[in-house]
Amino acid sequence: MEKYDLCVIGGGPSGYAAAMRAVDFGKTVLLVERDRLGGAGIYDGALSSKTFWEISKEFASFSKKMRHYGLSEPNVNFHNVLQEVNDAVFERSDQLNQHLQKVIQQRPEHFRYLKGSASLLSSSEIEVKTESGSQKLFAENIIIATGSRPRKLDSIPFDEKVIMTSDGISSLKEFPESLVILGAGVIGCEFATIFSNFGKTNVHLISKDERILPFEDADMAFTIEKNLEANGVLIHRLSKLDKMEIIDGQVKYVIEHPDGDKEIFHAEKALVSVGRIPNIENTGLREIGVELSEAGHIVDNDTQTSFSNIYAVGDITADIALVNVGELEGRHAVEKIFGEPRRPIIYENISTIMFLNPEVAGVGMNEQQAQKSGINYRVASFDFRCIPRAVAMRNTEGFFKILVTDDDDMKVLGMRAVGEHASSAIQAVALLIATNKGIEELAELIHPHPSIIEGIQECIRVLLGKSIYKPNIFQDYLEYRCYRNGEFIE
Repeated sequence: MEKYDLCVIGGGPSGYAAAMRAVDFGKTVLLVERDRLGGAGIYDGALSSKTFWEISKEFASFSKKMRHYGLSEPNVNFHNVLQEVNDAVFERSDQLNQHLQKVIQQRPEHFRYLKGSASLLSSSEIEVKTESGSQKLFAENIIIATGSRPRKLDSIPFDEKVIMTSDGISSLKEFPESLVILGAGVIGCEFATIFSNFGKTNVHLISKDERILPFEDADMAFTIEKNLEANGVLIHRLSKLDKMEIIDGQVKYVIEHPDGDKEIFHAEKALVSVGRIPNIENTGLREIGVELSEAGHIVDNDTQTSFSNIYAVGDITADIALVNVGELEGRHAVEKIFGEPRRPIIYENISTIMFLNPEVAGVGMNEQQAQKSGINYRVASFDFRCIPRAVAMRNTEGFFKILVTDDDDMKVLGMRAVGEHASSAIQAVALLIATNKGIEELAELIHPHPSIIEGIQECIRVLLGKSIYKPNIFQDYLEYRCYRNGEFIE
């Protein structure tokens, strides 16, 4: 029986990162992937959808400029768009495979890759089934990184052609004339943004809450809502899906309003985005007794499961389901196994991006979370209209919002950036959260001019009471508030 120091089950972002970190320790490693290397981080997930978004954003911006100068708007062919997305996917997947092959060539006695399905027979014994048969292997340590898949509802007849999850988007041949999206979370709103940006599809978005993105603060969500509706998106607010079915190759759906009234709509296609579920089937996890949550996620303590030599990383756990988090967890698990990490994983300073219109980035708490936690805080927001770079770009929609503790230390609790370059603007604040520092240093740092990040500096100066523009004068552009003991005070 072959023996390894580490077996990584799953070759998505978290599993691949774990395997490559184990290479650094000079250990014998087996990486098993049942489908495609890169997983949802490349296919039908982060890379493909974000490439789709980038193209749609560029097209919408170009069309707007053409209208502004009185020129004819361009036409867009879905085949060309899909080809560009596929090219990006191939480029990244080919890069991963090339790298993997070179690792194997350099370390043939230390690293092995198998394409097949792995199942745990015990805490150290694994059965791997490949096209050529099955074999049993031994591993001192195991990392489970089997990821997740889109959640499906039993009441909806999915065929991934007419009624789709995000996995079915790549099956489209043309822009649908109409598309209904069930679920107004991040993925649902991202696809609503993408398809409405092209101007070829009438998009309906079903939100069970009174607004989209209910987990975020209202000011941010309202900005996105306004732009979606300006792009022609119909948002069904406070609506419950009563029925969705395929009739004559099209979608018929019924929504129920809060007063009990029901309304019938039709669309060419439907996209259901109601979360993801962990891939635990046929892994042997239940059979050997690894502790799982009711939802099927592996219960872990800083990546370690109820078995001391079995670790879980990425979407298979109930932690934040993001590529960057999964990679961090994969590397951290290996460091716990073979080294001594400096500290446990800190999730409070995880940076996130939402690919919407405009782009949204965040780190740490928002106001909803701070209030729910009973934390006293101060918050300031600074509008992009006051940032010279945004004015020069002729794109002044957006704002920075920063929350700090309501004390002399003024340590950063969280930040949201809405607007152009949002994802490039939050790292300095993320570092302050990670190092548990206050905002004074960032207030006096000399930022490049003109740049979007100058707005962060001014936002911090608003909190410190020494901004150039005064919030009591420019009330439409700047805001400062203090939340204390359950209410806002003057």
